[in-house]
Amino acid sequence: MDVCYHFILLFLFTGLCSLGKNPVHSLVSGVNPGKPQNISKNDTEVKRAVLIATYSFNNQSNDAFLFKESAVDEAQRQVVKGVKYILKIEISRTVCRKRELNVDLDKCAFQSRHRLQQTFLCNFEVWALPWLKIMKTTFFLCLPLNNY
Repeated sequence: MDVCYHFILLFLFTGLCSLGKNPVHSLVSGVNPGKPQNISKNDTEVKRAVLIATYSFNNQSNDAFLFKESAVDEAQRQVVKGVKYILKIEISRTVCRKRELNVDLDKCAFQSRHRLQQTFLCNFEVWALPWLKIMKTTFFLCLPLNNY
């Protein structure tokens, strides 16, 4: 009986030790909360985050023209206090000017004149609190791409 008791304790102890290597939530769901996950570039919330990010860029640039997304290279979602979207986006200059009121970026064509064409590769972080209907850009870094 004493030997059986020791085997049971050893079995339970081994099981508890292995939990530290593979947390239960990883074994059950396959998702690690807090870890960025790749998501579809066509996801509705990703599209909203891209639009918010683009508006942030336009509000802080000194360019006379508006820019809009020309490509979404990468999209990730991270569950934090809310949802953080981590985006790698190419944005290009449009023919729409900033001084125009109520501009719909979807209706703005990209610059066709070679000397006015410009594209930036941008890394954005957009934070969303869906239950409060809040979405805002918390970080971005944009570098010009060579247009040759």
